[in-house]
Amino acid sequence: MLKTFSELVTFSVLKLEHGCRLADALNFFIYDTLKIFLLLSIIIFVVSIVRSYFPPEKTRKLLAHKKELIGNVLAALLGVVTPFCSCSAVPLFIGFVEAGVPLGVTFSFLISSPMVNEIAVVLLFGMFGWEVTALYIGTGLVVAIIGGLTIGKLKLEKWVEQYVYAFQSGGRYEIVEQSFTDRLRYARDNTRDILRRIWLYIIIAIGIGGFIHGYVPQDFLVNYAGPKNPFAVPIAVLLGVPLYANAAGVVPIVYALVGKGLSMGTVLAFMMAVTALSLPEMIILRKVLKTPLLGVFAGIMTATIITVGYLFNALL
Repeated sequence: MLKTFSELVTFSVLKLEHGCRLADALNFFIYDTLKIFLLLSIIIFVVSIVRSYFPPEKTRKLLAHKKELIGNVLAALLGVVTPFCSCSAVPLFIGFVEAGVPLGVTFSFLISSPMVNEIAVVLLFGMFGWEVTALYIGTGLVVAIIGGLTIGKLKLEKWVEQYVYAFQSGGRYEIVEQSFTDRLRYARDNTRDILRRIWLYIIIAIGIGGFIHGYVPQDFLVNYAGPKNPFAVPIAVLLGVPLYANAAGVVPIVYALVGKGLSMGTVLAFMMAVTALSLPEMIILRKVLKTPLLGVFAGIMTATIITVGYLFNALL
């Protein structure tokens, strides 16, 4: 229905021609804007209801383990089995902070959740076999754990936006012995409040993705990150940053790029950059993170993803 509506607006109302760059970009923008806001509203609403049944203390006890490494491992594993994308980063981040989960553990979850998911695992297994799939899952978890541990050791809580900690103090988001109607009302108010804070950032992010989709040639990555280029991996990561997609959406692109001759490590580094280091995700996360912390996060992710890309190229 959303796809039909976006095509109706693009080709019938605005009368743009099929195949032109502006039409492709605008069609992408309309469709993804509707889809993401719909999914984001549902995600925030459902997460808000679920959180109302589970006091923050339960989450804190699960992830805030005495041994920080165990907390990071649990958070990374939890991220693998949860179907969240980068567009849900803000409500999840607020929820984790509210629960008292350490900052580094929170980042382990936020890294692994968009980077590795069950749909992408199935697609990778069907296209490349169990060896590549196992390597991808393993390296995705390692990146999430190392990234979270590093941020946790640096003690960067002061670079989280102050309004996020207001949720932790309780206030109007405190839920105690409420009826189901009260929980629905809370979820509605929480959804409205979070969307009010982030809607502009999401629009900008989708606009960037639409421009890339409509105006960047499909063979652009192949031309600049071919197998003979020793800098192919960092180039692939750099080119993946402006894009916006989940892991399942990137897998078919990865398959096509491998078929055109790109090395496996290069395309998987590209895939990791798109899902866990994209510029749209950085724009969204900026709403809850101050610029220095966002820079540290991006730097750690870039270094680990490039390392993983070269490692894959050496092993495969």
